[in-house]
Amino acid sequence: MKICQRYLGDPRYQEGIGQELGVGQATVSRTVDRVVSSIVAQSNEWMKFPTTNHELMEAKRIWQSMYKFPTAIGVIDGTHIGILKSNRHGDEYINRKGKPTLNVQATCDAREMFTSADVSWPGSVHDSKIWKNSQTRSQLINKEILLQVQK
Repeated sequence: MKICQRYLGDPRYQEGIGQELGVGQATVSRTVDRVVSSIVAQSNEWMKFPTTNHELMEAKRIWQSMYKFPTAIGVIDGTHIGILKSNRHGDEYINRKGKPTLNVQATCDAREMFTSADVSWPGSVHDSKIWKNSQTRSQLINKEILLQVQK
């Protein structure tokens, strides 16, 4: 875990991290892959957007009580995460500022906990396209009648 934490804090130099921690670069690479893969595989256990009637009503109640923000169930934002330009399809990852990035969209609840994240889009993709294709939006559309009735 220490190897992964160190790498995520400064992902530029696997070899240097390996030397610092007394392991080879290949060990750093394998360790990071295993730890990150395990976290991603389990993320649905702790990162959940409200979907049931009870969860939606509870989310609204918390937003109202904490922030006097009626009918809110979450907040959404996007950010660009810098990456190395890929040799394959690299231009797709160039954002509007000319930098290679992933365009990340995430939602949080009133307690500032992530409830969804989408890190699958290249930097050239506009936020609105990510939203239109998001699982979160689909879930909200499926609950649209519920949200209108229970305002």
